[in-house]
Amino acid sequence: MEQIFLGKILKGVGGLYTVRAVDPTEGVVNIACRARGAFRHQHLSPLPGDTVRILAEEGERTDDRDGGRFVIDEIVDRRCALIRPPMANLDFLFITMASAAPVPILTTVDKLIAIAEHNGIEPIIVITKAELDPDFAEKLAEIYRLGGFSVFVLSAKEDFGVGELQAFIAENLPGKIAAFAGASGIGKSTLMNRLFPNLSLSTLEISQKIQRGRHTTRQVELFALGNDANCGYLADTPGFSMLDFERFDFFDKEDLPLAMREFRPLIGECRYTKCSHTKEEGCAILEAIKDGKIAPSRHESYVEIYNTLRQKKKWNG
Repeated sequence: MEQIFLGKILKGVGGLYTVRAVDPTEGVVNIACRARGAFRHQHLSPLPGDTVRILAEEGERTDDRDGGRFVIDEIVDRRCALIRPPMANLDFLFITMASAAPVPILTTVDKLIAIAEHNGIEPIIVITKAELDPDFAEKLAEIYRLGGFSVFVLSAKEDFGVGELQAFIAENLPGKIAAFAGASGIGKSTLMNRLFPNLSLSTLEISQKIQRGRHTTRQVELFALGNDANCGYLADTPGFSMLDFERFDFFDKEDLPLAMREFRPLIGECRYTKCSHTKEEGCAILEAIKDGKIAPSRHESYVEIYNTLRQKKKWNG
């Protein structure tokens, strides 16, 4: 007789997956599994963050590293997937930048935001190292507050602003998956260790010569933020400066205005029906920039991303 469990994939290494599941007799347990060969034929791989159905033959449970008798049989309701880092069903993306050392590249930040928005992931803006340049940190914060985003300005080193972010996490993360994204060297792992001291996430000092951190984590792993079945999860991911979403080729230039939160209320208000919102007369978005309702840097990022998408060839696979 088969046993059936529903669980969340925490990590996968070499075809072996760790799934956090609820056993009717033992409660919440971590189970080592392998995936059915059918996934290879479907060109589909289970990912950390996936909710999966796992099967087990009747018998004594073993904890051997080969996955024993447990097998992932089905991926349940995958909502979104990332290619780099490889994970699924992300709910919150804490987009992290430093006020200095290194100075943020706002186009990269805004592309991360647009990709998250397009895929139904809530971007949260976190500005670290505020002690290095308080004025610039506040200038960055105003750009994104104006756009309607949740923004946190903090210094993990001086313990400034961390409490507000902790309160947000405590209120919003139960039952959800979150990750931190941003360029290397901005203190993501240091901040996560400050926020989640029991998780012992990896860190590495920044090279003073190149002002850039080495990638300290080698694989995606989800960490449960509680002991109950419906707790939240934090994804500790390989260092990266950009996310690539699965089927990103379907993100066309026509989709981009809707991925800019500040633009949405004004879409359809322009003089021309096919306004690209880049330079046309009578563009409602350009008027909003003149009126101080949209930050100029956000539109500059939009134009750069728009031109990139305009040159992209359609994917016909």
